[in-house]
Amino acid sequence: MPVQIIPKEKQGQGAFNGGEIVENKPIGFPQDRSSIRPYSNLFYWAHARAVTDSTIGLHPHQGFEICSFVLSGEIRHYDTKLNEWRTLRTGDVQIIRAGNGIQHSEWMGKGAEMFQIWFDPDLTKTLEKPASYDDYHAADFPVKTDDGVSIKTLVGEGSPFRMDTPGVEVLRLDVGSGLHSFEADRSRIYSAYVLEGELSLNDETARQFDFVLLTDQSAIELRTMTGAKVFLISSPANPGYRTYGQLRRADS
Repeated sequence: MPVQIIPKEKQGQGAFNGGEIVENKPIGFPQDRSSIRPYSNLFYWAHARAVTDSTIGLHPHQGFEICSFVLSGEIRHYDTKLNEWRTLRTGDVQIIRAGNGIQHSEWMGKGAEMFQIWFDPDLTKTLEKPASYDDYHAADFPVKTDDGVSIKTLVGEGSPFRMDTPGVEVLRLDVGSGLHSFEADRSRIYSAYVLEGELSLNDETARQFDFVLLTDQSAIELRTMTGAKVFLISSPANPGYRTYGQLRRADS
């Protein structure tokens, strides 16, 4: 299916600390019952919201690149490499290159929202590397306007963001009213999450919190009457190595 819409109610669901932090998961773990399983070099994607101040306790990661994109409010991060708490606010981005192992903890302030997205950078290589960590602030990312769309590049050309996962581009789009068209590459997958508003993507209507997968596309047309905000990831249909998701499916 070239354009697939997954509304919030068909995404996976999760919670921490008795519902103090709630999540919908476009790409979840098997127990989350997400309708989408890992693909490309995207392994996991959660939209977390803090109902009240709350802390997710210390827990381990290996191999994957764990990225936190702060959508609003304030979060804090602690890990066993830095041994201190660091603060991130609206528009900031954090990457943990988990490498051969790290433990971390997160605090979210009441009303804070973030995406946590796990990328698969080829575990046969990253599991042998020491863990590393970077924060990037909202003002670090380049912004341009193209065809009436404001585009902030979080990962990609002109961004300082560094990751080992190949072929990934991450954009935040502020889409003005009207029709906007962009070239696409049929060898790539486009994963979109509607943060605000309503729009059509290649003639399929998407609303707030909908997740959209676009495959085998030579162009992407965005049409909205009232404006919309969209988070968009472009990634290779074939990363060029066996991802963890592929290895798990082969073993099952």
